[in-house]
Amino acid sequence: MSGSRRAVLSCLLCSCVAAAQAQSGPPAYLERIARQGAVVELSLQPIDGAAAPLRAGQDVVVRFTVTDEATASPLSGVSLAAWFDRLRERERTTEEQCVGKVKRFAEGSTLSRPELDLNANFVVALNQDATITVVDPRFGHGDTRLLEIVQLSSPAEDWAITSDQAKILVSLPDSGEVALVDTGSWKITASLKTGRRPGRVALQPDDAYLWVGYTTPEETSPSGVLVISTRDAAVVATIPTGRGHHEIAFSDDSRYAYVTNALDGSVTIADVRTLSKVADVPTGPQPSAIAYSPLAHAAYVANAGDGSIAAIDGHHAVAARMTADAGIGRLKFAPGGRFGIVANPVTDMVHVIDASTNRLVQSGKMDKGPEQIAFSNKLAYIGHRESEVVLMLSLDSLGGPGGGLSAADFPGGQHPLGRRSRPSRADGIVQAAGEDAVLVANPFDKAIYYYKEGMAAPMGNLANYGREPRAVLSVQRGLRAARPGRYETTLRLPAGGEFDVAVMLDRPRVVHCFTLIVARDPTAAAAAPAIRVEPAFELAGVRAGAPVRLRFKVSDEATGAPKRGISDLRVLVICPGVWQSADFARERGPGEYETSVVPPESGEYFVYVEAASEGLQARQFPALSVK
Repeated sequence: MSGSRRAVLSCLLCSCVAAAQAQSGPPAYLERIARQGAVVELSLQPIDGAAAPLRAGQDVVVRFTVTDEATASPLSGVSLAAWFDRLRERERTTEEQCVGKVKRFAEGSTLSRPELDLNANFVVALNQDATITVVDPRFGHGDTRLLEIVQLSSPAEDWAITSDQAKILVSLPDSGEVALVDTGSWKITASLKTGRRPGRVALQPDDAYLWVGYTTPEETSPSGVLVISTRDAAVVATIPTGRGHHEIAFSDDSRYAYVTNALDGSVTIADVRTLSKVADVPTGPQPSAIAYSPLAHAAYVANAGDGSIAAIDGHHAVAARMTADAGIGRLKFAPGGRFGIVANPVTDMVHVIDASTNRLVQSGKMDKGPEQIAFSNKLAYIGHRESEVVLMLSLDSLGGPGGGLSAADFPGGQHPLGRRSRPSRADGIVQAAGEDAVLVANPFDKAIYYYKEGMAAPMGNLANYGREPRAVLSVQRGLRAARPGRYETTLRLPAGGEFDVAVMLDRPRVVHCFTLIVARDPTAAAAAPAIRVEPAFELAGVRAGAPVRLRFKVSDEATGAPKRGISDLRVLVICPGVWQSADFARERGPGEYETSVVPPESGEYFVYVEAASEGLQARQFPALSVK
C-alpha cells in the first residue's frame, strides 16, 4: 500500500474513532487516585449515552485504567479486583475500614457480601424442569449463593453463550421458542416463537448468527435450520436441509455452516453470507456428530450407522474417510484442532483422529458407555453413561506412540452421569472459567462438582436446589483485561443510593474505596410499596434431618393490610461454611407464605427473606437464628 493510501486510511480510522468518542460522550463518573507510583482511574459510561447523574437500573460500562504515575504508560500484568458495597451511613469510609472491607470480600465472607462482585464467575445449570439456576459458587470458601432461578416457558433442550458471555440463547422445543437470557440481569430479554420444534443450537465463531436445528412432528419429514440474528433477536432465514436430527459446525472464519441430516446420511453446507444452501454431501449412515478442524480446514463427520468418519474439505467434497466401529457418538477437537476424540457408548471405545494425516492414531476401551467429551488447557475429559467416574487424558499424550490410551480418573459424584429423567444435548462437563479445572453436572445427585486438576477427587460441590442439572455453563461476568492496563465489564446499576467502589491492586499493592452515588428511580419506588415480613413459625423442637416449615406473614407497611400475590418471595437458609438453601415461598392464605427445608446436620442456621419485586433485599431482613 502506498504512503498516501496509508495516510488516507489512517485519517479515516482516526475520524471514525473520534466520531465514536463524540457519540459516546464523556463518562458520567470519572475519578482517579495515585498510590505507590500507580494511577488508578475509575470511569462509568452509560451504554445509552445518557449524561450524569447515574440512575438505578442503568446499563453501564465500568472501566478501571491503571498507569505508571511517572511515565503515564499502562501497567500490564497486574491483578485487579473490585466490588460495589452499599453504604448505610453518610460518613465516608476511612482507609482502614476500606482495607478491612476488601479483606472480607476477597476472603468470601458469607455474612459480609458486597452489593455487586465485579470479579464473579457464575455456575449456570440447565435443569430437567423449565428452569435455569444461577449460582455464585465460591468454591474453596465452603458456601454458595443462589443468584437467580430463571423461569422458562418449557424445559430447555440446548443452549449457547456468546463470546462476551453477555447472552445465553436457549432452545425450548415443547413451546417452540428460542429464549435470550441476559447474564447481567439474569432475565429473559427476548423470546422468539419459531413455529417449529427447535433442538440443537450453535453460535458462529463471530457471534453474528445463532443456528438452530429444528424438526417436524413427523420425524421423517424434511426439516432444517433457523438462522437468528444475535443483534436483532430475529429469525433472518429458514434453510431446509434434510430429515432427522441436526448437528451443526462452522468454518473458523464463519464463512460456512455444516448441518448434519441424520436420516439422510448427509451434510448440508450453507453459505453464511447469502444464508443459502451450497451443497448436500453424502457422508455415511446416521451422522451423529460434526466438528471443524481449523488446522485441516475441514469438517469431520462421525457416522453412527457404520462407524466411519468423513472429512469434508474446502471444495465441499469428502476428501478422506476413516473407519472406527458402529455406534460412535460425539466427536470433538482438542485445542489447536489437530487431534479429535470420538466416543462410542455402544462398544465402550474411544478413538483419537489426527487431522494432519486423516488417520485413527489411538484407540482404547473405556467401560460403561463413554459419552461426554470436554477439554481444559491440559487435559481431555471423558464422562460415561453408566458410571460416575470421569476419565482424563493428557493432551500431550494424544498422537503418541503405541496407539493405546492411558487415563487417570476421578469420581464425578455418587451416581452415573447418564442417569437423568430427561436427556439434553448440551454439555454436562465444562472447563471452569479461567482455571485448570472443570465442572461436572451429575443429574441424579442434583449437584455440580468442581474438580481442580492434580487432585484425586473434586474439591467441592454445589447443590442445585432440588433440581437435576442436565447441563452446566461456567459464565465469567467479571472484570476483563480489555488491553494492557485497562479492565472493564458491563453491569446494571443496583437500586439507588451511595456506594463504595472498593478496588484492590496486587502490584503495586493498592487498596482504595471510591465513592459513587446512584440516583434512585422514583417510578420504581412508587410501584413497590414497603412491606413488613414477620415470622409465623415455631423454632422449638427443630431437628437435623427433619423437615422444617417456615411461614411468614407479609403486610403492607403503610396500611397493615395483608400483601397478596408476591410471586418472588424467596427464603434463604444458611449454615455458614456448611450448607445453603434457597427456594420460593408459596402463598397459603391472604398474606401468608410458606416453604420448607431439611437442615442436614446440627449447627446454627440463619434465615433471610427477599422479594425483588417489593424492593426487599435479604440483607434488609433481620436474620433469624435457628439452632
